[in-house]
Amino acid sequence: MSTLPEIEVIPYSSGHKAQWDSFVTGSKNGVFLFNRDYMEYHSDRFVDHSLMFYSNHMLVGVLPANIAGDVLQSHGGLTFGGVVTGFQMKTPQMLSIFKALIAHCRDQGISEIVYKPAPYIYHTVPADEDLYALFVNNAKLVARSVSSCISLSCLNGFDSSRKDNIRKAKKNRLVVKESIDFNSFMKIEEEALLERHGVKPVHTADEITLLAKRFPSNIKLFASFKDDLMLAGVVIYESRNVAHMQYAANSKVGWNIGAQDIIEDYLINQRYCDKKYFDFGISTEQHGQVLNLGLIKRKEHFGANAVMYDAYHISL
Repeated sequence: MSTLPEIEVIPYSSGHKAQWDSFVTGSKNGVFLFNRDYMEYHSDRFVDHSLMFYSNHMLVGVLPANIAGDVLQSHGGLTFGGVVTGFQMKTPQMLSIFKALIAHCRDQGISEIVYKPAPYIYHTVPADEDLYALFVNNAKLVARSVSSCISLSCLNGFDSSRKDNIRKAKKNRLVVKESIDFNSFMKIEEEALLERHGVKPVHTADEITLLAKRFPSNIKLFASFKDDLMLAGVVIYESRNVAHMQYAANSKVGWNIGAQDIIEDYLINQRYCDKKYFDFGISTEQHGQVLNLGLIKRKEHFGANAVMYDAYHISL
């Protein structure tokens, strides 16, 4: 095999912000979540150790990451986030990036790498070079979460139970509107999560409001109303190819009259019908070992199919 191109690794610092954000925007597998203004809203919770990879002084890849003890992990505040690359990335160069990444980690006394690649639905063009590099470097699959996704160019149709709920919502004259009232929605979300799962949302109402103000083109709330009363809502994280349901919740009243279903019907068949994918999010717990049957059943009733959100481990 010919010699792999040399890669220089530079830890991210605030002086790189403009270059980082510009590179992510023009990448083939990046999303707005990798923008520094998104990653750093919770900078107090993570010790950032994001990396930038250069070849002949040209930026060819970035890795959103943080340090936890002696572990380098794909950023803990993000659902996924492997090496983000430009459209010119080739497989030999990705192997060089991983070689440089591993050498950097050893130099820093890091003993493990936890890596979460971007699922293919977020790729503008195929971008699985990192999956091959993981294989070559003996990475072990340590978590596999199942998300439910609709290919919007090939709709399967809704199950009869979903259609019944949508009819109930229309009969009750519910109206779906885009809203900026994240406080009202997060109250519904908090009550639903506490009652069903005994947990709190990842974001507070203030955090999601802040992020929506920073990224108004990407973070949007859609809600169903009876007169002026919000009964259910869905927070969408919108990227180039994907409308992803980050949060979705019904009030107790809305549960019985299809208040959430009518929002999803609108998003799938009208608002985001020109996207490639509509992603409902994961239905697994404990690193994918436990499947929430009720949750995934509901999503699959909309015609969704499985997409994997994976995590890999490299021992150094």
